[in-house]
Amino acid sequence: MDADKHEQTIRWGIIGCGDVTEVKSGPALQKAPHSSLAAVMRRDGAKARDYARRHGVARWYDDAAALIDDTEVDAVYVATPPSTHKLYALMSIAAGKPVYVEKPMAMDHAECQAIIDAGRAAGVPVFVAYYRRALPRFAKVRELLFEQRVIGTPRIVNTVFHEPLDPRYQDPQHLHWHVLPEISGGDIFMDMGCHTLDILDWLFGPITAVSGQASNQLGAYPAEDTVAMSFAFGNGMLGTGLWNFDSFEYHDRIEVIGDGGRIRFATFGDGPIHVDNAEGARDWLVDNPLHIQQPLIESIVAELRGAVGACPSSAESGARTSRVMDQVLQHYRSMGASSGE
Repeated sequence: MDADKHEQTIRWGIIGCGDVTEVKSGPALQKAPHSSLAAVMRRDGAKARDYARRHGVARWYDDAAALIDDTEVDAVYVATPPSTHKLYALMSIAAGKPVYVEKPMAMDHAECQAIIDAGRAAGVPVFVAYYRRALPRFAKVRELLFEQRVIGTPRIVNTVFHEPLDPRYQDPQHLHWHVLPEISGGDIFMDMGCHTLDILDWLFGPITAVSGQASNQLGAYPAEDTVAMSFAFGNGMLGTGLWNFDSFEYHDRIEVIGDGGRIRFATFGDGPIHVDNAEGARDWLVDNPLHIQQPLIESIVAELRGAVGACPSSAESGARTSRVMDQVLQHYRSMGASSGE
């Protein structure tokens, strides 16, 4: 990949061309400048073939190793559930191919570290799909906080997310993998809470201390459905977080309080960024792109073509978020293990 990389089109292969790749990422790999989608893989070959047909992809596979070994594939996007992220990332690294891993980066921090170590040893870049770091909406939040300083110096941050029980998690005989710890690493907190924790890392720096509690209040599925945590950043800021997935209504809010005002915004969707300060109240609306991973994919492609540090979501930052979730869920996991659950 080193020869003429400034002129190169990055040819991608997807391992796990499931739902997340239909709109969020797959088309973005095709539409980003200097990027193309060369091949896709799914264990169900018929579904892989159908995806390739619908998205205009030349080749499809039902075997991950075959896709990784494809000489027309320059870089690999691992879009499977977390239980196989480490396996396919290590296979891609061993083949010398840069790898873009869906979030959360792996089942736990130890697996993340194994991916980091392998990538460093082989000199192969690894990126993680925390795509909010590249969205214009969160760039606006960062601008308001640190360039315009609309709330002065940030002091504390509180985040709350709750929603009613999703129908996908109500049939115990056909549970979605999100709530099966052996596949997801935890529950919906692992799948959704990680986005919030990662964007806080991007805004305020690494979380340096964390404690938390988790519980399974409803008992609809094996994993936890409620998580509460408190945390601290290296700059002295403190924060709290609450997640519940069996609530009366949907609510998604990050609120940052400063010595000169407050700013509120959501992790998901593209609702208003709201600021209250001495000048009054004001909202900013910044739409998300149709293919929401495209800005981050463009930054990855730019880095692979020689732009140093173009991508804001690295293996190291992705691993930090997994470490925080491990610490939050440590007590709950140990209680489950001791009770034989």
